[in-house]
Amino acid sequence: MAHRLSPLHIFKRRRHGMVATAPPPSPSAMSLVKALLGLTRLVAVCGKPQVLERRNASNIARRIELLASLFEEILDLRLPLPPSVVQSFQELYPILSGAKLLLDDCREASLFCLLIEQESVAQQFYDLTQSMAVVLDALPLELLDLQAEVKEQIELVRMQVHKAELFLDPGELQLREEVLAMLGTVERKERLEISHLQELFSRLQLLSVRDCQIEIQRLEDLRSASHNNNSTQRQVAEKLTSFICFVRYGRCILYGISQAVEDDDNDAAARRRNWATASSSSKTTILGDEVSSRDAEAAAISPPEEFLCPINLEIMRDPVIVTTGQTYERASITRWLQAGHHTCPKSGQDLRDLKLTPNFALRSVISQWCTENKVPFEKSDNKKSSTRRKNNDNLANNGVALEATNLTAAFLTGKLGSDSSPEAQKQAAYELRLLAKGGTDNRICIANAGAIPLLVPLLSSMDPKTQENAVTALLNLSICECNKKPIVECGASELIIKVLKNGSTMQSRENAAATVFSLAVNDDLKVVIGNTPDAIPALVTLLREGTASRGKRDATTALYNLAIYKGNQARIVRAGVVPLLVSLLLTTDQEQEQEQETAVIIEEVLALLALLAETTEGVTAITDACAIPILVKLLRCASSKAKEHAIVVLLSLCKIGGDAVIKTVVKSSSVIPSTYNLFTMGSTPRLKRKAGSLLRLLYKWKSVSEKDPAAVH
Repeated sequence: MAHRLSPLHIFKRRRHGMVATAPPPSPSAMSLVKALLGLTRLVAVCGKPQVLERRNASNIARRIELLASLFEEILDLRLPLPPSVVQSFQELYPILSGAKLLLDDCREASLFCLLIEQESVAQQFYDLTQSMAVVLDALPLELLDLQAEVKEQIELVRMQVHKAELFLDPGELQLREEVLAMLGTVERKERLEISHLQELFSRLQLLSVRDCQIEIQRLEDLRSASHNNNSTQRQVAEKLTSFICFVRYGRCILYGISQAVEDDDNDAAARRRNWATASSSSKTTILGDEVSSRDAEAAAISPPEEFLCPINLEIMRDPVIVTTGQTYERASITRWLQAGHHTCPKSGQDLRDLKLTPNFALRSVISQWCTENKVPFEKSDNKKSSTRRKNNDNLANNGVALEATNLTAAFLTGKLGSDSSPEAQKQAAYELRLLAKGGTDNRICIANAGAIPLLVPLLSSMDPKTQENAVTALLNLSICECNKKPIVECGASELIIKVLKNGSTMQSRENAAATVFSLAVNDDLKVVIGNTPDAIPALVTLLREGTASRGKRDATTALYNLAIYKGNQARIVRAGVVPLLVSLLLTTDQEQEQEQETAVIIEEVLALLALLAETTEGVTAITDACAIPILVKLLRCASSKAKEHAIVVLLSLCKIGGDAVIKTVVKSSSVIPSTYNLFTMGSTPRLKRKAGSLLRLLYKWKSVSEKDPAAVH
């Protein structure tokens, strides 16, 4: 990465996208003067930048404030305004408005971006000043009956704007060179003098954890707004990532670690359900959060479950179908296949071939939903489907960001050791929990720093927050495939199960279940976790005791992943899960019209029942729990995916349970009409196929029973 950074053009882009406040529509002369006076007063009271561009900001603000006496004099005396004066005032209004917006930009902007964009920002101040000079030259003051003192002030402003020159502060230019030099030092992995870092942060007025958090958030907002549609924009995103990682490192080294802000939804399970739930103002200032404050309103919207990739748990931009009929994000399933897997990650079925078929219909629906809900959606081709995520999170080709993240991870890992105080360990686990949210490369850096073995003992901590931070950090780390086995090899699985069973807080227990879900994506770990004493019973207990919105779903999805391995299915049934699942089905079915999320819970419960119905024990448990009437009802009123799962469960019950189960099924007068409707009008080929199989089985049984009733008893 070159450190003679070219301009980021961030401020130029913001100006192009920014509409200056327009003057009042068809204004009267006096209303226009009032509006101009209001602008001068806004400029007078608005905060000025305190670190960079101070002189340019001060100069233009002072000149605008001097114009206030002109507008006050006109309003006080109610002087008549000639048309030429009104025209000059109309031309002046957008200039003053633009100056106000530029001052706001400089006050609220990222300091690092202001440093890089000095020439661009200074040019904008100069251009506004020159535009003001042109308008003031054309202003016919002699036509206005003004006091001599007011005229002298306006003449003073005229003289000042004419003499104004483009100004670049030498001290700020030198500061930029020092920042770039320090970034180069980090990239070359050379020793970074802490005293130099301290001096640099002091000159940038990054004097506390809060100052650093604000700077990071501003950088992340800009990065989130970058579209990555071309190489220039991708370079901008890369540079912003470098700054973010550098400030994060400086924050940890200079000001220590601080659990200043609590985040109740940091785990990957929450992201799976709500995509981006951290929408409050306090959460959007947290280091490492993936949602910018300007996207908070959109972030609070939960996308339909079927829009999320089962692997990376994010909205699919390039959905593709594998031979089992499941849909995944192309980049995610491609990585899965390249890792040597030949099974469907969700169903566990063997893939007949590795062909990926674009799901254009789903992509169109997702795109429309994103547009309606103001959620970014990149309409990209296959090669660019994950451009935003890659360029925002991938550090492999970003030397500064990668090395700064390595240094941060190493520093935080060092605070986890037994020689650190319990408070330092708690806060270090919290910072690692947040850092691990930032993408695959962050998770790899943390693992390479040796954090996993040091996080594991903290699972046994008596301090509730330490335990919660440790289990959630491991959860976020486990999202990365290469971290799953190291986590288990460190002895974490037994301790995670203990947290799941007896965790200090419900959130710790739920995050432990989400960790089991994440680890059990790996086929080998399905076996290991299934054989771990208390693992399955603890999940069943959480299914009973957990919160409706999180705990029950975490437990269900974790059990589902474990049940993909057939050796776990009987264990899960024997743990007593089926009556709980049926009860959950009944409860959520009654609430379905009240809450949209219950439809997703029904789908997940039915998916687990479909796996358990593959065993004789499962069939017996499902029929004993009186689930058949509920399953038949869901054929009419559930979502398409739930109907598909319900059909699969009923088909397995009938095949394995035989005549006794079939007799119970056909007692429902609606089962055959509902099944026929799905056979002819089902939304997926698999749904139609399964409905056809069940329909043939039921018709065959009815035919036999009518000819020889004794044969079916």
